[in-house]
Amino acid sequence: MDILVILTMSGIRKTFPGVVALDHVDFELRAGEVHVLLGENGAGKSTLMKILSGAHQKTAGRLCLHGREVEIKSPKHALALGISTIYQEFNLISTLTAGENIFLGREPLRFAGVIDYRKLFQSAQKILDDLGAAISARARVKDLGVAQKQMVEVAKALSLDAKILIMDEPTSALTEHEIKELFAAIRRMKARGVGIIYISHRLEEIFEIGDRVTVLRDGKCVGTRDIQQVTRLQLITMMVNRELAQQYPKQTAAPGEEILRVEKVSAPGVLTNIHFSLRRGEVLGIAGLLGSGRTELARAIFGVQAIRSGQIYIKNIPRRIRSPRAAIALGMGFLTEDRASQGLMLGRSVKENIVLPSLGKLCKWGVIKQKEEAAAAGHFVNELRIKTPGLNQRVMFLSGGNQQKVVLSKWLCRQADIFIFDEPTRGIDVGSKVEIYHFINRLAADGAGIIMISSELPEILGMSDRILVMHQGRITGEFSAAEAAQEKILQCALGERHVN
Repeated sequence: MDILVILTMSGIRKTFPGVVALDHVDFELRAGEVHVLLGENGAGKSTLMKILSGAHQKTAGRLCLHGREVEIKSPKHALALGISTIYQEFNLISTLTAGENIFLGREPLRFAGVIDYRKLFQSAQKILDDLGAAISARARVKDLGVAQKQMVEVAKALSLDAKILIMDEPTSALTEHEIKELFAAIRRMKARGVGIIYISHRLEEIFEIGDRVTVLRDGKCVGTRDIQQVTRLQLITMMVNRELAQQYPKQTAAPGEEILRVEKVSAPGVLTNIHFSLRRGEVLGIAGLLGSGRTELARAIFGVQAIRSGQIYIKNIPRRIRSPRAAIALGMGFLTEDRASQGLMLGRSVKENIVLPSLGKLCKWGVIKQKEEAAAAGHFVNELRIKTPGLNQRVMFLSGGNQQKVVLSKWLCRQADIFIFDEPTRGIDVGSKVEIYHFINRLAADGAGIIMISSELPEILGMSDRILVMHQGRITGEFSAAEAAQEKILQCALGERHVN
């Protein structure tokens, strides 16, 4: 049987200021195949697909559709070329019907400005029926389940006569039965000659639905294999097999008394039966893929995410932490994943951001003692070597690394002794990363307990004394620093191994 190649991406390179996101990546898609794109968080999968879907422009390389070289200038241009993307977050209008969503912006008209709804619903229903989706084209999207919304997205792509369909984690919110329905629809699309690029972290479904797999690691293409000729362990090794660089200056501190204990904590839809403890002087790493529940766990401990059951103990005393204010009063500090929107007031000064959680100590009769405020902020600017023209510089004008130091400073100023770091080095340069690691070491040496959440396995391995792994809201693995390995962690992160 002749093999028809419908997409060739050759030597694709994409750089951002100071970062090489893709380094001469090759990728090929055939008509009627499901080509799985696999890799850790940050491996370059999303960047490569954004280039294909027109959201990013490549820095170098060639992209050919049906044998002809093209420059995809925008998402609209990609759609015109027959490339459609179904994202994890649905791009649907909930108040409209399934049919109206399928033909949104391309409605058939009876005459100028008047939509032919009879034709619209007939055409939409035919596409849905051909997919095997038991959905009425007249049903409102807000009344549909997750799997049905997924089918509407697929129907929309087919209505655009898509020849290439990108599916990003399409089963992340589906039940086992709904996954089977989706896979049946995918097989129907394959039979029509549609080429499907399938991004997923679930290895079990990759072997069920995929034909070939390409693995990316650190922005480079590790290799392409036929699904039938590769094992799970081989794929895991392809994803993580790299040297642990000597850039993690870990200093082990002797663990002290228990400072935090989480017992059987559950939160509706996000966390199930979580239990662990944290000791003074310990760096507890939490690993897991996107959507595993890592950030939700941090938010639950800090009083942002409501918990349904379970108990949190601070210094062996049960506490009901219903708000960040309560967590801060108990000696916690939270360096959030998104420092710009959740960790800083970008329009305020360095000084104001640093002293914000400590204003109660710096006020008298409701008035801020300005000398003490400046002295406190100045101390941490010097201590953490924050590069700023002055204390009154607005934080928005600092680099990412210096912004992160400001966030750290405000919790040091508050004298927190439980620190939750969620992606502490995301988006900052190598030099600033090392400085953050040194401060983590220092906090541990001074007796603080530290929870460090990171998508970077080398960072987790390089800086943790103990590691928890999460998958779908559960802890699926626990390792000491001595027994931890990238392959073991990734197996647990993929749900391959369970401890509770």
